[in-house]
Amino acid sequence: MNIVRVVVVEDHDLTRMGLVAALQHREGIQVVGEAISGLQGLKLLEETKPDVAIIDIGLPMIDGIELVRRFQQNQGGDSLATKILILTMHKTPEQVLAAFAAGADSYCMKDISVDKLVEAIYYTQEGNPWIDPAIANIILKQVRQTVPVGGAARSKTVAIHGLDPEYRHLLENAPRTGRELEIRDLSVAGCSNAEIAERLYITIGTVKTHVRNILNKLSVDDRTQAAVLALRSGLVD
Repeated sequence: MNIVRVVVVEDHDLTRMGLVAALQHREGIQVVGEAISGLQGLKLLEETKPDVAIIDIGLPMIDGIELVRRFQQNQGGDSLATKILILTMHKTPEQVLAAFAAGADSYCMKDISVDKLVEAIYYTQEGNPWIDPAIANIILKQVRQTVPVGGAARSKTVAIHGLDPEYRHLLENAPRTGRELEIRDLSVAGCSNAEIAERLYITIGTVKTHVRNILNKLSVDDRTQAAVLALRSGLVD
């Protein structure tokens, strides 16, 4: 089993110590450092270059979002570089979207079990976004606001940056039909297959086929991951 090198950036002593202790007893995970502030965490990440950095948002000096933004700028879009897993109690839409815009790869709430956190660490290290269900709902609500209702034009645009170059290339160049684009928007917005079929006057079987093709082209496993890609690429209003 490959060893996943992890750092923990958390200012609350008991939380940080408990997390480090729990991870150190897990086979395949090596905690290579810990920090108690944003600036200390930034220095630690640049020195150790871990596989996964677990970062809280509410950090002193600079917060976790600013830490992620600065570190990602320094990484220069290296797809093999450190992956960022946000572990926090903060879940306002502004904070969630700002974290992904800064370049976070995964977002977990602090009430997550240790087993699930370990699963999220491995998933993130492999290059896949791991999204807490509560956070997934926030993302889907944000995307749902961008879908035209009754053919109405989109009224506003919020640029969300931070997508890795290979993902941006994938989103921009994956071939999609006009129908796939319609289904993509409705699907990512949280519409069920039945609702999509009713809106577009097609069968549910046809919807399922299109959804499967879209997810395959985006190299994601589900609609939430598609939503994250859309948010981080700036394709979502």
